Amino acid sequence: MQKIHNYLKSRGEQLDSEIAAATQIPLADVRLYLSELVKRGDVIACHSTRFIGGKKDEGMVCRVSGFTPAARPGRKPKAQG
Repeated sequence: MQKIHNYLKSRGEQLDSEIAAATQIPLADVRLYLSELVKRGDVIACHSTRFIGGKKDEGMVCRVSGFTPAARPGRKPKAQG
């Protein structure tokens, strides 16, 4: 579970299938670990349905609870005003 938590902390919001591919953990185990992390309040998750090329793809979108990742380096857009 710590591996998944660290991955989400470094990458931000991710789909459960993306987490499984990146961490080399089977998708069923990732979903089990994520449900435990959600129960503990460490992770926020919601169910998502996406249509990619006309194919329905269902999964969970997850992010670390109460954590805002650092801004990426580089130029930022100027404020409109």
